[in-house]
Amino acid sequence: MNSLERVLATLQGKTPDRVPYGEMFIDQKIMNALMPGCSYDEFIEHYDVDIVTCLTMAEQPENIHWIDKSQGLWQDKWGAVQKNDGNVISVIQEPPVLSSFDDIKNYVPPDPDKATVIAEVARLVKQYKGKRAIAVVGEEVFAAPQYMRAGLQTLIYDFFDQPELVHAMVDIAATYHAKLYGKLIGMGADIIFLGDDYTAKSGPMISPEHFREFMLPGFRKVVKAIKDAGGYVIKHTDGDCWKLLPMMAETGVDMFGPLESPYMDLARVRDELNVGAMGAVNIDLLGRGTPEEIKAYTLKTIRDFSTGGRHILSSANSISTAVNPANFVAMVETVRKYGAYPISI
Repeated sequence: MNSLERVLATLQGKTPDRVPYGEMFIDQKIMNALMPGCSYDEFIEHYDVDIVTCLTMAEQPENIHWIDKSQGLWQDKWGAVQKNDGNVISVIQEPPVLSSFDDIKNYVPPDPDKATVIAEVARLVKQYKGKRAIAVVGEEVFAAPQYMRAGLQTLIYDFFDQPELVHAMVDIAATYHAKLYGKLIGMGADIIFLGDDYTAKSGPMISPEHFREFMLPGFRKVVKAIKDAGGYVIKHTDGDCWKLLPMMAETGVDMFGPLESPYMDLARVRDELNVGAMGAVNIDLLGRGTPEEIKAYTLKTIRDFSTGGRHILSSANSISTAVNPANFVAMVETVRKYGAYPISI
């Protein structure tokens, strides 16, 4: 099997030749540490990563709408001002884009046909179609309302004080992403990672009741658009997400992950919800551990979980600068060497 066949077989609940490996994101600094001056494509080929990705949330420097570059202030596609201090994640700034439901009538949402990710998907399709699984990492309906309302805290107040505004913002986000992801699948992408984080270590950031009332209808709309276009859906969220996963699974999600160890049991997710699972080599260990410890952890994951199938091995989130490059290599080499089916370790 090639990489695409391996990943698709896993998503379809079939047995591939070996456990697939992929990541939502690999930081360029990690790539440069291992292969100085390499391109993304060179790195993917060298380490034989089964899934290639691009992000809808990250703009190239030339496409950023700067408000004040010296202060790191820029405007996102939803109209929100964000501040970046050199980190991957920017911080939303006051005031909110929308203050009340009355503001909706004058709000102009972003145009999915103008999304800059379209060009990168076209490039990946040209380079990898039929060879490796092509995935887009993006958002769905929880992040955009936070941008429009200048943060999660304000949005949570809105659940009680302005529910009609929340419903309107979720519909705007769902409509945008449904059209965008349908287009990207039509262009040749195979998988959409839905990356909005709903949970932390201690559980959901919003109640399951509020998720069902406000977020689930839009989430369902986005998943349906991807599936109707012929794509696969992998849903990621950090932390302990057990209270929300059954509702998400109802929408037709193909796989959950990367899931965060030690808060989520991959086998329980797969077996109780009848979905695939992706993960979950511990991020802290990838940063602080040794290659020998990573090999042992990866072997345990393959032995304890991959043997049951429907598993894509990855880190528990992504390969950030916190990861020791040597540990990344140990993880990849271990799955390649010991992940062949039937697994016998």
